[in-house]
Amino acid sequence: MSDEIEDLLDYPRLMVNALRGVLREALSIVEEEGLPGEHHFYIAFNTQGPGVVLPGHIRDQYPEQMTIVLQKQFSDLVVDEDGFAVTLSFNRAKQRLYIPFASVLSFADPTAHFGLQFVEPPTVGEDGEDATDGAEAATDDAREDAGTGDGKSAGGKVVAFDPSRKR
Repeated sequence: MSDEIEDLLDYPRLMVNALRGVLREALSIVEEEGLPGEHHFYIAFNTQGPGVVLPGHIRDQYPEQMTIVLQKQFSDLVVDEDGFAVTLSFNRAKQRLYIPFASVLSFADPTAHFGLQFVEPPTVGEDGEDATDGAEAATDDAREDAGTGDGKSAGGKVVAFDPSRKR
């Protein structure tokens, strides 16, 4: 019975979903109102994630992950419950992308000195050990790709939720 309760109260997963809600809400505001002032977003995502839609030549160029910038040259932003679609210019050719929130690795708004890192909750391997080796390295890579560095050099706020980190 207690194992069933633990499964229902998967706090690490609830936290990741809540942080993705911040991204969803920020993009929804931009969808309705446009980007205010000098705000712009860096969004790093897994190009192989389930549901990611992007042209093959872009996926070939970025086989694992890429970072997009929503600043001046984007259009047709549409946000839904599961992700967002946006039209971006790649070498002067407009391309439509769809990025599920579950594939987003990091989000940063340098103007607000704000960033989020999305690290999946740990999974248990067949041997019962934590199977998330490299999760911290992935976080560091995503942070660099999002242009947020370590969150200290820019004086910004980077919210990183890593349930695999030992306390």
